[in-house]
This record gives sequence, structure tokens and C-alpha cells, in this order.
Amino acid sequence: MSDAPLIPLFDVQLQQPHLDAVADTLRSGWLTMGPRTQEFEQVFAEHLGSRHAIALASCTAALHLAYLAAGVGPGDEVIVPAITFVATAAAARYCGAEPVFAEVKGTHDLGIDPEDVQARITPRTKAVCAVHYGGYAADLAALREVCESAGVALIEDAAHSPSATPLGDSRKLGTHGLSGCFSFFSNKVLSCGEGGLLATDDEDVATRARSLRSHAMTTGTWDRHRGHAPGYDVVGVGYNYRMDEPRAALLTARMADLEDDIAARRKLVHRYRELLADLPGVSLPYEDAEVDVSSCYVMPVIVDDHDLRDPLRAFMLEERRVQTSVLYPALHELSAYAGPARELPRSELVAHAELTLPLFPTLAEDDQDRVVSALADGVHSLTRTGAAAGG
Repeated sequence: MSDAPLIPLFDVQLQQPHLDAVADTLRSGWLTMGPRTQEFEQVFAEHLGSRHAIALASCTAALHLAYLAAGVGPGDEVIVPAITFVATAAAARYCGAEPVFAEVKGTHDLGIDPEDVQARITPRTKAVCAVHYGGYAADLAALREVCESAGVALIEDAAHSPSATPLGDSRKLGTHGLSGCFSFFSNKVLSCGEGGLLATDDEDVATRARSLRSHAMTTGTWDRHRGHAPGYDVVGVGYNYRMDEPRAALLTARMADLEDDIAARRKLVHRYRELLADLPGVSLPYEDAEVDVSSCYVMPVIVDDHDLRDPLRAFMLEERRVQTSVLYPALHELSAYAGPARELPRSELVAHAELTLPLFPTLAEDDQDRVVSALADGVHSLTRTGAAAGG
């Protein structure tokens, strides 16, 4: 099957209304933070049920500002899961703090473990970051209890979760902590290429984030253009974390399709779970009921014999033309975050055993069948080869 067309890990298909929104913005002549950014912020805040939504250049920027607004500074610690994208930890270092890595619950739930968080809190801990892995809610009730008891801030990394909720709770992810941070990177559920957003109900957090995203200036270019302010002051050290107008317009246009896109993702994930339920050598994180409240950003599977994971990825790509990924390496195993020996066996197991399958709203069932067949044949072939070599 080497001549078969590649099944990509993800695919983005923009529709004519999305293109028109960007073209109209380009024709307007106003290309950076202005009316379309404000419109997107309002639409997204209403969607979340959040008082404030501050559009930013990236989710990394949102995490940085969320940590700063929580009082994170030099010498402090931020507890983050070991299984997450590096930005969750890097943003703590931007503040002069150090990330402290906590375990995930296990191969059944790839979210941060509140009990392990509790064990890692010290007098230097200023915040805990709950990553909603793949659009599945972390254990927010337990994490809030831990954070409130310790007097530290709970920040949500909701990069994968623009319209997900915890099971049994109608409040959207990103609205349960002091701040929620969202990503609109190219492969995300709601995407525009590069972009992020900080959501909060806290007036002080919102005010600080709005100031810091644009060099801590007291007014913006759009305000001055409309004659609302004759000039500006600079009241601190800020950043260039602005979102531009074409991306804001694209996001607003794509919001109309968000719920349909997520419904399609959920349907595909349920079908994957049915097709893979009885496949030996592979297990599935999370439960069926959780799929119905997840944004279903990715389709993770756990290869029970983690030594087979990387050969399996090679088989699926080279023999069957199916793209896969790993989400994520364990942070403490990366060179920049390696340090004294840490006991994180569950995170290390997930990092070495997790495999991400293709998932996007327009994935055809025939292609999904090809993915499952490639996975099953690869596991069978490699298990048999390994058994023969071992015998």
C-alpha cells in the first residue's frame, strides 16, 4: 500500500465565508488589534460564559500573562503536569520561576494527578496549571480543593478545549480557575495559524493582561485612531503579544462551525473506540461518556508494549501511509528541563507508550478504517516478530 495517499494527522479546510472574512479585513486597511479583535473577544467570552476574553499572539503568551497575573515571579514555583507541551513549563521560566513536574493519573487518564500535586506543593509554590489533555477535563474539583487549601492560584491550560466541559458540569473548561488559556494554532480545534486567548472573571487579571499584551501602554493604536486618546503612557515592562485583525476575523468566522466540527470529532472518536475496543496490545484512555463532553482534539491510544510504539509508527507511515504523532514527550526527559532524578514513572510510561491517530472533522470513514487496519496489522506484525526474536 506504499502508493496509497497519505492520511494526515490533521487537516484544515477553510470555507468561503472564512476566506471572505479575511479578505474583507485586508481590504479595510486596518490590520492589527482593532474592531475585529474586539468582536472576537466578545464572541468568545459569550461562548465561554466568561466576563473577559483577551486575544493574544499565542497560548504561550496567555500562559505567561496568566502566571504573571497570579503573582508568579523570580524564585517561585509553578506545578505543571510532566505530560504537556513545553510552553506550559516555559511560561513559568519567563516569569523567573521554575516549573515543578507532577504525575499524570496514568494511562487511563492523561490529566495531572491532584494527589501528586498536593505532595509537591512547597512554600515557593505560587500556581498550579491544569492541562486539559486532548480536550478532556483534568480533575478540576480535586485541584481546586488542593489549590484553595494551599492558597495558590489554579490556571487552566485549555489549549485543546475551546468548547469542552467536565463530566457533569456545564461550565466550559477555561472558566474554572483564575485564568484559562486557549490556543488557535494551525492544528487546534479552532485555528487561525497563530493565536491565543486568556479568559478570566477577575477584573484585575483582565486589566493587567490587556496592558501587558501591548507594551504596558495606556492606550492602543485603535483608540488613538478614533480620537479617544491623544497619546499614551507606558506604565511598566510589557510585551508585544497582540493578535492581528485578519486572524481575529478568521476566528470569528470559524466560530459559527465550531460546535458542528466538535460533534464530527466526537462521532469519529466514538467510532475509533468501537473499532479498537477488542484490539489486543492497545488500550484507550478515558471513558465513552467523557467523549461526549470533550472537544476531542486528538485520538490517543496506549501501546501496551511501549517498546513497539516507535516501530509501529514507522510501520504505519512507511508501509500504510498513515501519519501519527506523540503527544507528548515527558518534559523532564527533555534536555532543557532535565535535572536531578525525578520519580515520575506514570508520566514516563505515557510518554513512551502514547500514540496519536489521525483526527479531524472531515476524516472519511474509509480512511479511518485504513488507520485502524494499519494499527492492527502493525501491532500484530511487530508482536509476532518480537516474540519470534525473543524465542
